Amino acid sequence: MRNMIKGSGRMTPGLKKPSTYIELLQAFPPRPIKSEEDFWATQEIIDDLIDRGELTEDEEDYLDVLGTLVYEYEQTQEPIPAVSGLEVLKFMMEQHNLSQKDLVSVFKTESIASEVLNGNRKLTVAHIQELAKMFNLSPAAFMPLT
Repeated sequence: MRNMIKGSGRMTPGLKKPSTYIELLQAFPPRPIKSEEDFWATQEIIDDLIDRGELTEDEEDYLDVLGTLVYEYEQTQEPIPAVSGLEVLKFMMEQHNLSQKDLVSVFKTESIASEVLNGNRKLTVAHIQELAKMFNLSPAAFMPLT
C-alpha cells in the first residue's frame, strides 16, 4: 500500500504501509469507480493488499469494500461475448493463415475437417486436445458453450 500525496490523488511508493482501517481509508479513500483509470487504481490497491499474504481484520474489511466497488463497476461494463470452439478455431486459422488442408493432422481427413468447419460435426475431446497443442491455447478455448 502506498500513501497518497495530499491533493494529488496519487500514491507514493516506498512509504509506510497503512494497516488500520482508518489508515487504509486515508491512504486511498474508497469511491465509486466511474472510469477505467479509477478501476485500475483501485485494482492496484487490491493487488497490493493481496500480495501482503495474511491480512489483518481491518485489511480484510477494506479489501471487501474495494472488491465491492470493483464488482459494481464491472456489472456496468459490457460483458465479453461468449464464443464457440468453432469460432475460436476459425479465428486461429485466419490468424495463422491456415486452410482446411492444414488441419488434416488434427482431424485425420479433410472431409472431417470440412464437416467440423461447416458446423455439421462437433469437435471431439481428441480434436480439442490437438487444437490446443497446435495453437498453444487452453483446451477450454475450444470447449462447447453451456
